[in-house]
Amino acid sequence: MLKYAIIFAVISLVAGVLGFGGIAAGAAGIAKLLFGLFLVLAVVFVVLAALGIGAVKKAID
Repeated sequence: MLKYAIIFAVISLVAGVLGFGGIAAGAAGIAKLLFGLFLVLAVVFVVLAALGIGAVKKAID
């Protein structure tokens, strides 16, 4: 997902340089959405991993 966010950001930059404002704005919006979704999922998975490690330790003891 981060890969697609970076791709859309690059598309937005190239379109902006070439003067395609509408396409650049659309691609930037998609890149922001994907990056935000990536951050939320990354935090959720880190929290789940932290909780899972504690659960495994409790189960072993």
